[in-house]
Amino acid sequence: MRDILEKATSIKLAVFDVDGVLTDGSLFLGDDGQEYKAFHSRDGHGMKMLQASGVDIAIITGRTSRVVQHRMDNLGVRHIYQGQLDKLPAFEALLRKLGISASLAAYVGDDVVDLPVMRRAGLAVAVQDAHPLVKEHAHWCTPNGGGRGAARDLCEMIMRAQGTLDEQLTRYLR
Repeated sequence: MRDILEKATSIKLAVFDVDGVLTDGSLFLGDDGQEYKAFHSRDGHGMKMLQASGVDIAIITGRTSRVVQHRMDNLGVRHIYQGQLDKLPAFEALLRKLGISASLAAYVGDDVVDLPVMRRAGLAVAVQDAHPLVKEHAHWCTPNGGGRGAARDLCEMIMRAQGTLDEQLTRYLR
């Protein structure tokens, strides 16, 4: 775990897949074609705390959904890449936009489509219920599954490594 925390100390950007990471992977489709997703509120608050501690957040997802845009707007996430069937070009564009190297980015995935980015990121993370091949290529696996606290796991681990977690949590103890 020490080497994982060491990698996490230099993270400037945390990138999340959506389906299977920020959600449990279920897709709810209405008769009208409207898509519904369930997000875990603690994941969202973890993302807000991580941003407040100075780490940028982005999403790269293969699907396109208004509900994802709405949720990311709610969380103040500015870097949103939807409809990215091949996620690596979006990841590379994001790194160029922010002027950082891949070694300063963490990426959280759950399925094989996430592997190209995970293999490039400085900190590759798989959610607890990820595909076995994804887990095999991850530096770290979250204790919780996708849509069930996995994003919060990563956010708190990065803040712990960077020494900002206590500051974020003690705000609620005043």
